[in-house]
Amino acid sequence: MKSANLRDEAFMEHAISEYGDLVYRMAVLHTGSREDAKDVFQEVFLNLLQTDTPFASEEHLKAWLLRAVLHRSRDLLGSAYRRHRADLREDLPFSEPEDAELWDAVQRLPQMYRDIIHLYYFEGYATGEIAALLGKKPATVRTQMRRARQALKKLLGGTFDETEPLPQDGRAVSCRGTAQK
Repeated sequence: MKSANLRDEAFMEHAISEYGDLVYRMAVLHTGSREDAKDVFQEVFLNLLQTDTPFASEEHLKAWLLRAVLHRSRDLLGSAYRRHRADLREDLPFSEPEDAELWDAVQRLPQMYRDIIHLYYFEGYATGEIAALLGKKPATVRTQMRRARQALKKLLGGTFDETEPLPQDGRAVSCRGTAQK
């Protein structure tokens, strides 16, 4: 059994203030529910408080948190409780109608595509970093990214340009086609 409070208050405050939004957004994306995302958020940070894992850097901590969100979300989605309850569709408030439409389209993608799209476009990870986070080969992530982009463009009523390459330099390209740093 893990002993409680292996991390000090300053470490936890830093982790929550720095990565809390990231953890929550990823949990909402993965669970499709704000309430489930709050549960995942609490459990991830409780696990962080209790773990004795030494973190070599901020990136190591961030990667650990993202993996913890993915694992806890999958556990929650596979639970008997979750399988036997009615899902209520939750619309997240967006200031721009295009953002709500994009969110809805992303939510309709298969989970493996949602994770990659979120990590790439919303969190700014390069495909190699996503591969490391998800335990996949970089080529697999690029293939899944291409398929996800194709599916999103179809869902959003656009056309998919097969010749459009994925950025290899870590820059994210928005779904509207503009480069972001």
